[in-house]
Amino acid sequence: MTNTQGPFGTSRRLSFPKPPTGDVIATYDSYEGAQEAVDRLAHADFPVRAASIVGNDMKSVERVTGRLSWGRAAGAGAASGLWLGLFLGLVTLFFSTRANPGVGYLFGAVLLGAAFGILFGLISYALTRRRRDFSSVMQVVASSYSLVVDPEAANRARTVLGLGVGTTATTTVAGADLDEPPLGPTAGA
Repeated sequence: MTNTQGPFGTSRRLSFPKPPTGDVIATYDSYEGAQEAVDRLAHADFPVRAASIVGNDMKSVERVTGRLSWGRAAGAGAASGLWLGLFLGLVTLFFSTRANPGVGYLFGAVLLGAAFGILFGLISYALTRRRRDFSSVMQVVASSYSLVVDPEAANRARTVLGLGVGTTATTTVAGADLDEPPLGPTAGA
């Protein structure tokens, strides 16, 4: 059972996210293209609250950034531990009850943080070695981005972007293979 009791005994409704509804004005292969179209709408005093950029066909992409070694594992651990030590040292300095705790606390916390970071980095590399000898960054990307506008404002958005009434444009990153003229900075301007 879900608790719908709000603060101070008031009831509240649970709301689940819903994708925006409206007319698809244009579809872009890159987020930057869709963002540029919304910028053009904003510069034309279009009510941009009526517009949404919707990512379609979401995919998980893991980009390999390099080969992992003992040295890289120790270096990455030292860097993350250094930041943690700096943070804890600053918190200690800020909340210290001593009249003048000195910079020694900060320096000691940074050194301890780096040392623990190196230790943790080496241990985690030793546990995953031979199964994962590379470093990577995970991203979620969309195959295309649709510009969706409320039906009441759709014709005005098409006019501002230089599209015919009732048409939908599809563009690629390079600006080739278009169903309609490109929506770049010079189209319709």
